[in-house]
Amino acid sequence: MHVALREVHPQDLDFFFTLMQDPEAVRMAAFTAEDPADRAAFDAHWARVLTSDGVNRTVLVDGVTAGHAAVYGPPGEREVTYWIDRAHWGGGVATAALRALLALVVERPLYARVAADNASSLRVLAKCGFTVTGRDRGFAHARGEEVDELVLTLTG
Repeated sequence: MHVALREVHPQDLDFFFTLMQDPEAVRMAAFTAEDPADRAAFDAHWARVLTSDGVNRTVLVDGVTAGHAAVYGPPGEREVTYWIDRAHWGGGVATAALRALLALVVERPLYARVAADNASSLRVLAKCGFTVTGRDRGFAHARGEEVDELVLTLTG
């Protein structure tokens, strides 16, 4: 298996939208769009994302689109995010994609936020050098309730 990143192409957005329709993935991510099925809101969000100063990449597995990864936010507060197709969960794709993104974006510190019960994402972040540095609680649209969240930091 070969994991690579490339620039986001307009045709990737249909696949990214499809990823947001997976109820299990949405529940695990917790902090998602208010209505993941709202294509107009999705398109408006991605229009802002792609014109921001963030670093946005499509994740490829053996040349096939498998998700996306990004660094976004103001300098000194930049966060990482990623979303991998459930068909590739548990195979090291998220870890490989995040490592590739971290090699591309050398700015530190970087932050990540994750639902406290999302053990898989916590493992990915830990493997990439992030450590838990804080706790928060916020409303998670995907769950319709307040959820505990962990804040992680990568300094090296």
